[in-house]
Amino acid sequence: AQQRETFQLQQPQDKVSVTAGDTLTLTCTTTGYGPPGPVQWLKGWGSENKTIYDGQTGFSPRVTRVVKGSNTDFSIHIRDVQPEDAGTYYCVKYSRAPGRGLEMLQHGSGTEVSLQDTALVPSVVTALIVLCFLLLLSLLVAFCMYQRKHRAEAASQCSLPTLQCCAGTPGTPSEILDAETSHLPSQ
Repeated sequence: AQQRETFQLQQPQDKVSVTAGDTLTLTCTTTGYGPPGPVQWLKGWGSENKTIYDGQTGFSPRVTRVVKGSNTDFSIHIRDVQPEDAGTYYCVKYSRAPGRGLEMLQHGSGTEVSLQDTALVPSVVTALIVLCFLLLLSLLVAFCMYQRKHRAEAASQCSLPTLQCCAGTPGTPSEILDAETSHLPSQ
C-alpha cells in the first residue's frame, strides 16, 4: 500500500497534433517506487483498447522508447504516423499480484492524437505564392505606366523651350508660331 502512495505516473500531454509520415512522441514519466510490473501504452480505453507498446515485449517496429532501459521515463516514439494512428493514448502501470496476474496500478489521463490535413498545407502555400506573384506583377505594371506617363510629360515640357530656343527670342506670339512651324518637316 505504501508503494501505491509514493508511486506517481505523469502523462502531461492533453492533445498532440502531427502530420502524416512524421514521428509522434508521447510522454510518460514516473516518480517514486512502484511494485514490479510493466508499463504499457494503450490506444483507446475499456474493451476497445489496443496495446501499442509493452515495456517487456515491444510490439511494433514503428514504436520505440525515447530513453531505452529507463525505469522512470516510458515516453515512446511512433514513426511514420498514419491516419489510423489518430486516437487517445494512455500510459498504464501494472503491478504483478501473486496468483492474480497483472492488475492496473495507475494510468495517465490520456493524450488525444490528431493528424493535420497535409493536403491543405500545399494548397495554401500555392495560393499565397500565386497571390504574391500577381501583386508583384501589378506593381510592376503600375510602375511602368507611371514611368511612361512621367516621360511623356517631361518630353512635352521640354519640346516647347527647345523650339523657342531654336527660333531665337521671339517678340510676339506669331513669331513663336512661325518658329514652331518652320521646324516641321515639309509635306
